[in-house]
Amino acid sequence: MINLAGRDIFQAWGKFVFTGFGLGLLVGVTLIMAGVYRGLVDDARTMLTNSGADLWVVQKDTLGPYAEPSSIPDDLWRTVRSTLGVREAANATYLTMQLEKDGALVRTLVAGIAPGGPGTLGWPANLVAGRHVTRNHYEAVADEATGFRIGDVIRIRRHRYEVVGLTRRAVSTGGEPMIFIPLRDAQEAQFLPDNDAILKERRRAQHSPAFSSFDAPDLSNAVDAMQNQPRSVNVVLVRVKPGESPKLVAEHIRRWLRMTVYDAAEMEEILTGTLIAASARQIGMFLVILALVSAAIVAFIIYTLTMEKLREIAVLKLIGARNRVIVWMILQQALILGGIGFVVGKISATFSAPIFPKFVLLMPGDTIRAFFLLMVICVLASLMAIRLALKVDPAEAIG
Repeated sequence: MINLAGRDIFQAWGKFVFTGFGLGLLVGVTLIMAGVYRGLVDDARTMLTNSGADLWVVQKDTLGPYAEPSSIPDDLWRTVRSTLGVREAANATYLTMQLEKDGALVRTLVAGIAPGGPGTLGWPANLVAGRHVTRNHYEAVADEATGFRIGDVIRIRRHRYEVVGLTRRAVSTGGEPMIFIPLRDAQEAQFLPDNDAILKERRRAQHSPAFSSFDAPDLSNAVDAMQNQPRSVNVVLVRVKPGESPKLVAEHIRRWLRMTVYDAAEMEEILTGTLIAASARQIGMFLVILALVSAAIVAFIIYTLTMEKLREIAVLKLIGARNRVIVWMILQQALILGGIGFVVGKISATFSAPIFPKFVLLMPGDTIRAFFLLMVICVLASLMAIRLALKVDPAEAIG
């Protein structure tokens, strides 16, 4: 029956091949969409892993610093550092910005890293070129996905930064590439008002009853004092001592410092269950639609091929061919069509994945599941054609 199905396919090979190619493109899109979701999850996990932290101390009753804004005093890390079970603590800030490169805007996540060296919490983990930041100001390490190269100058707010190093797979939870600058510079970029804002605040203060008793110099000093109040950070990254339980240390910090603390599992749940949950549902809906479209295409082409050879099927019945022979022939055609579609889809997904702006992670498990799902779809889609073939009257062969 393999020869019988093969000969029938050979008679209409053009239609069969082009249908398989079209089906393969749908399979490729399906694999890409699954890879986009896997990429979102991997981006979130990569950011947590690259930070090197076991715990994240954030503003009370917030989901910061990635899912919600968080602002805490920048001297809190000293208290956290002295907490029982804590090995290391470091401040960090995160600010999503649009930076200009060659006349185009690049969406990035600017991270402020505490003074230290390689291995310090929050520092880039995978340096591929250049060196780490060694000065307290105006140096930056950029992810290579930003397009910046060593020696490039980046303007962030009012200052310029020279790129001294490049890293790889340092991304935000949304997949934006990261840029690392010294913490003080990042605090200034995020929390310090610009000159125009300070000037407007001075003028507003002049007409405020609260400052009516101040002389002009004293008024300026008072406003400047408000503008230069203790700076904030978004999070304190914490690494616990070997052998210590992160959950117990987190509970101790919550109890005594009255702060919100998340461990790695809780932070991952926030990122995957909050930030990308809607995207996951949307991708799931598209996958269902693509599966239905694929089933419709396979059903249509197999039904059409069966309609074109009803007389031949009648001849087979007339010479004594059993129904299972005819059923197996149609099933073979459907499975071969699915096989062609899967091969085309896998090749197209593999070669097109690097072109996408977002990270696409093609998992072998997803590929295997897609193959078996496609085979099931092909079998189900062939049922209408099988039903039609079984109704054929052998008398039609001599009619």
